[in-house]
Amino acid sequence: MRTEGDAWDIVTGVGLTALGVATFRALESALPDPLIRDEYAELFVRAAGEPHFLDILADPPTLSGTPLVPGFMGLRTKFFDDFFRSAAAAGTTQVVILAAGLDARAYRLDWPPGTVVYEIDRPEVLEFKDRVLADHGATPRAERRTVAVDLRADWPAALAAAGADAGAATAWSAEGLLPYLPGAAQDALFAHLDGLSPPGSRVAVESTPTDAANSNFARLETKYLDKNPFGDIDPAELFYSDDRADPQQWLSGHGWSVHAAAPADLAATYGLVLPELPEELEQHWQRPRYLSAVRSSG
Repeated sequence: MRTEGDAWDIVTGVGLTALGVATFRALESALPDPLIRDEYAELFVRAAGEPHFLDILADPPTLSGTPLVPGFMGLRTKFFDDFFRSAAAAGTTQVVILAAGLDARAYRLDWPPGTVVYEIDRPEVLEFKDRVLADHGATPRAERRTVAVDLRADWPAALAAAGADAGAATAWSAEGLLPYLPGAAQDALFAHLDGLSPPGSRVAVESTPTDAANSNFARLETKYLDKNPFGDIDPAELFYSDDRADPQQWLSGHGWSVHAAAPADLAATYGLVLPELPEELEQHWQRPRYLSAVRSSG
């Protein structure tokens, strides 16, 4: 359970979920025809040395004997990859990745000259990430600036201190983030983001309900999968379920033009045929919404 001011590194608490995401990005990347390619994801998992995720790499979870890999993390990752590609094509050269975790887009994607990518996360997570990338001689494809701050704290001040231009159109991402923030911190995050986004700015958000239905996820994993993707932790136990604004409604009400897509919409867009799931597992998997929005007015 979460507590006020709690902390984590890459193998504890919320940090462990970032390691799980990297594990499934690595598995997606290893498929014969992957939706995404992330050659850094496996490096992070092996460097962390966490036994459960090393086991998942070697032997992914199965559903009725079918590996539960194709598409599930690939869809989410490709959505955010394509969002940044679209922003870059529109001329946006300032990028902010909120709760960057083990995101390696500064290294994976082709960025236009002059692009600056700011990565915000806790110091322990960024230090681990930097060490692994340096050990493997990785070179970013844009200017990368890390901002070591908890998103429950005054991250706008830290971002400004790192050199971000509040007057420049910015591409923001909030991937796998919002449920891990208290409601007040989520709402403050959107207010800060809005204030730092002149017209032409863009944001991509994974919007996941934080209601009681999420508490069923661990039960569903145990019921249908031969092993739990996240091992002994239940990500839903790390979620905050207090009141908060609906991201789509909030953005729409503050001058952003918003497009929302369900996982099934992304699968159709990307031409991916997903394995058939039991009804209650399908309902849970279809709960997130992927929002892309453009700031169209002040």
